[in-house]
Amino acid sequence: METLTVRRLNRATLARQMLLAREKTDVVTAVERLGGMQAQEPRHPFTGLWTRVDGFRREDLHRALHGRSVARAMMMRATLHLVSAADYARFRPALDPVLAAALSGRGELAAGLDLDRLLPAAREILAEGPRDFTALRALLQERFPEANDRALGYAVRTRLPLVMVPTGDRWAFPPKADFALAESWLAEDSRAVAPGEPVEELVLRYLAAYGPATAADAQTWSGIKGLRAVLDRLRPRLAAFRDEKGRELFDLPGAPRPEEDEPAPARFLPDFDNLVLAHADRTRLMAEEHRGRVTTKNLRVRATFLWDGSVRGTWQAELKRRTAVLHLAAFEPLPEKAVSELAEEGRALLRFLEPDATAFDVRVGDA
Repeated sequence: METLTVRRLNRATLARQMLLAREKTDVVTAVERLGGMQAQEPRHPFTGLWTRVDGFRREDLHRALHGRSVARAMMMRATLHLVSAADYARFRPALDPVLAAALSGRGELAAGLDLDRLLPAAREILAEGPRDFTALRALLQERFPEANDRALGYAVRTRLPLVMVPTGDRWAFPPKADFALAESWLAEDSRAVAPGEPVEELVLRYLAAYGPATAADAQTWSGIKGLRAVLDRLRPRLAAFRDEKGRELFDLPGAPRPEEDEPAPARFLPDFDNLVLAHADRTRLMAEEHRGRVTTKNLRVRATFLWDGSVRGTWQAELKRRTAVLHLAAFEPLPEKAVSELAEEGRALLRFLEPDATAFDVRVGDA
């Protein structure tokens, strides 16, 4: 069994994630290739697509969202993701146990909720049209006055198939976006589910986007437990490798696995990007000692930048008097070549994020 070095795993994952070179593709195809995009905040998928898709424009994602071929909804790890409408229909059933566990994990907050009454009531309200959760909770509280209003809202979020309704806002969703029942919102032609076992198909999609990977990696990304048994069932369709620690890795036989010396350009990833969340062992992307600088104690996942394929620091953008400034906080001193390449890419990022700015500046400091 071939052993893949950390650097080889790095290049393989970057290739799947369109981070070795920007690629010409449409939004729906890109989102599916990426295995979905975490979308805790609405701006981040725009940035994530800009850094991966050649010629991406903000209106491209707006068009896909308003055309109902892409949706923002609760998916992997019971977190908001951007997924294609077809993948939502295909994979939402596979994630139902994850979403159910997220509700039961709320302990006393969710104790005593009568889901057999609550969910039909919520569905009845939403059948009348999309609602934001402030309005929905108020209507549900009238029917269930004894229940915690936050528990009512979270139960509906996790146990009903809902999608967020885009608007004309710059980043497509206002702070209090409306939610709609998925079956009434998604494009009719996206609801046909391809044959196959949903969990197995989800694992194959994960490997296509993030492989080669272990069962623990797939579980970390999806939130689904017991995936080793699923991978064992899929073994005849997969290629197997070892990493340098002797762990078994699974992959699709024809998936790209570039050599270690494949060039990797400077790239900027948004907050909560799945690239830094999709593996239990993240050393293919960053040194373990830097992990805590990316994921904070309150579970914020900071925006990061890559140089030579690895996470080398975090970044923040701000606009002051029509000057857009990108602040880079490097984990370790960067070579001059890295600073130069990051500055060039950073100015391009600022022009995307702040098109009305008249000046663009990139400043490098220490984390």
